[in-house]
Amino acid sequence: MRSIWNGAISFGLVSIPIKLVNATESHSVSFRQIHTEDGGRIRYRKVCELEDREVTSSEIGKGYEDADGTIVPITDEDLAQLPIPTTRTIEIVAFVPADRIDPLQLGAAYYLGANGVPAAKPYTLLREALKRSNRVAIAKYALRGRERLGMLRVVDDVIAMHGLLWPDEIRAPEGVAPDANVTVRDKELDLADALMDTLGEVDLDDLHDDYREAVEELIAAKTSGEEPRETAAPARSGKVLDLMAALESSVRAARESRAGGSGGAGDAGEAGDAGETEEAEHAEVRDLRKKKTPAKKAAGAKKSAAAGAAKKTAAKKQAAKKTTAKKSTPRRRSA
Repeated sequence: MRSIWNGAISFGLVSIPIKLVNATESHSVSFRQIHTEDGGRIRYRKVCELEDREVTSSEIGKGYEDADGTIVPITDEDLAQLPIPTTRTIEIVAFVPADRIDPLQLGAAYYLGANGVPAAKPYTLLREALKRSNRVAIAKYALRGRERLGMLRVVDDVIAMHGLLWPDEIRAPEGVAPDANVTVRDKELDLADALMDTLGEVDLDDLHDDYREAVEELIAAKTSGEEPRETAAPARSGKVLDLMAALESSVRAARESRAGGSGGAGDAGEAGDAGETEEAEHAEVRDLRKKKTPAKKAAGAKKSAAAGAAKKTAAKKQAAKKTTAKKSTPRRRSA
């Protein structure tokens, strides 16, 4: 893996030369913007608003836009003179338990590799110290023109670093939570617990991006001149009229799925006993599409067949009457 940054970890008076590499990669399918009429590429050009001409990268610099719209030029020399002690150093400032870090703060992930043979000993020392303490290191570092916050932890035999947002960059969730007057009953919580237990755990390695695979199949089909394979539209869920009934149905479905569909009857009974209430006995989750049951479909088919036969009989009688009327009417001879 190619390093994107070279520097050192500052661990007290110990300096550990390291190289920084990306720990993650994106597998999403990227698209180009095209002109729909002829398929031509759409490109963005950098144009100076004052001169109304396209400019090259060497002519482009940085500027800060003030509240009144004034642009204040900021040069690379201005930024280079700022006193940032972490320009080429990941400076460890504290060691804390991992649960002290709010997942909302977690950002990009990197692997820190020992840069050279002399770095192997202090690198291993820090790695083993992190392992034994069951803590993570909080550090400051500079990357892409700004000072950042990071968290160092051990992954297998490697020290990994997660970029962290600064605490003042996390927004308070004001006005997001639902009305505080909502009451959740104990039986509803019991069913929610049962559903969570039934769904159980999952091996994250077994999860994959279904949408990306579908996009790749679509592109492969179009490239080879074939018709894209039609996929079934996801089932639309009906309106939930009763939370207890929805929970019970979910528990039953999850248990049947876990059992491979073999133990559906017994599991359904257990789920009904777990959340049996007077309201739940009469509650149901209705699908707004109003699907017909097999019995109703059969009855409807019989009615349709009877109605069709009656219409055919009536049509035959009417045709017979018309034929009789034609025979009884004498034809007029022309003079």
